[in-house]
Parts: sequence; structure tokens; C-alpha cells
Amino acid sequence: MNSDKYLEGKSMQRPPLFESDHFIYWKNKFETYVKAKDLDLWHIILNGDFPPVAKNEVTQILEVVPFEEQSYDLKKKLAKNNEAKMVLYNALPKMEYERIFMCKTAKDIWQSLLITHQGNSQVKDNKIDLLVQQYEQFTILEEESIDSGFARFNTIITSLKALDEGFSSKNYVRKFLRALHPKWRAKVTAIEESKDLSSLALDELIGNLKVHEVVMEKDSEIYRGKKERVKSIALKAKKESSDDET
Repeated sequence: MNSDKYLEGKSMQRPPLFESDHFIYWKNKFETYVKAKDLDLWHIILNGDFPPVAKNEVTQILEVVPFEEQSYDLKKKLAKNNEAKMVLYNALPKMEYERIFMCKTAKDIWQSLLITHQGNSQVKDNKIDLLVQQYEQFTILEEESIDSGFARFNTIITSLKALDEGFSSKNYVRKFLRALHPKWRAKVTAIEESKDLSSLALDELIGNLKVHEVVMEKDSEIYRGKKERVKSIALKAKKESSDDET
């Protein structure tokens, strides 16, 4: 059997390895991995263990069921509690495991990781405030490419999403258009008049702008070429005039 298929990132056998320096990035990858593997596991990580309870057939009330009386289906469901913990354990290096080994449930482990690397609610709110400020003040420089501007913009909005905060897709589109340098004003007006911004996807907008960016660069090259030729002709004429005077 090829051992490479079990390496992190190459199969569903191993969760994304923890990255303390890039916690938000890892958090998003890990959440996606767990949800793809089993939605029940993500429910346990967020909300806590499945309790060992079942409905009493006579009273129709949920009651704790002793282990020896638990049905196969209930035991199978309860086994997911440990499976959720194991997914987290497999993602953590030894140093990080030592921080959380006293945690009893997957939820406790997850909350410990969030508080340690993302901060408590106050720290989280401060981070959100800072990111919202960056979002509101975001602008694209005159000589900056669309790819570069979008990379900076995407970092802000993905960081907000990782903190369970964000704006609507419609807001992202309008914000990016407003952030463009005034040299884009004609293109922005054309998009606003020809597109329904409420349904325009951000990726579609970026693709549209990148196509126009290529056209602008070609026009700029042509203009510079003409300007250089005019300048060259003017210098030649000035030189000839000077020679005639001599």
C-alpha cells in the first residue's frame, strides 16, 4: 500500500495539520475537512457530545441509558464523540496536544484552541473592529494591479469570515468598485449601468476588470509610443532648425 495516500493534504484520511502561525487559515481548512468527512462530527465539536439518552417507551421522556442497556444504534452514535476528539488529536502536534489533553470533550478542545490562538470574545471583537476598519478604508492604488488589489481585499474578507463576521456578496462588489482609482471611473460607470450589482458575483467582477486592465495597458503602451515619436520628431526639427540658423 502506498503510504503517500495517507499524508496530510493528500487524502481524507488525515486532517489538515495545525498551524499556529496561520490559525485562521488552518481553522477554515479544518472545518471544511470535518464537514466533508461527517457533519455529525462538526456538530459535536461546536455543540458538545451526544448525550447517552434515549426516549422512554412508556413515558416518552428522554432518560439517561446505562451502558449495558444501550442499543447498538445509540452506542454507534455515542462513538462519534470519541471520533470527533480523535480528528482533533490527529490534527495537533505534540506541543499543542499538551495544552488540551485535560479537555474532556471535542467542544472543550475546540474552544481551548480558539481562545488560545484567536483570543477570547473581547480579543475577537477587537480583531473584528480592526478588520472592519481596514475594509471600510480599503482603496486600490493608481499603479496597483487588479490581482494585487483583490489579494489584499480577499485577505480582509476571509479573515472576517473566519471570525464569523462579514458582509454580503453584494456589499463586496460595491465596495471593490468604490475602492478603484478614479482612472477606472468610466469602466465602473459602464459596469453599474450594464450589470445588476445585486446578483453580480465578486469573481465575475474581478474577471471583467482584469480584461479591461489588459486593454488599458495596451492603450497606455500605444500612447507612450506615440508620445515618444512626437518627442523625437520635435527634437529632430529643433536640431535641423538650429543647424539652419548656424
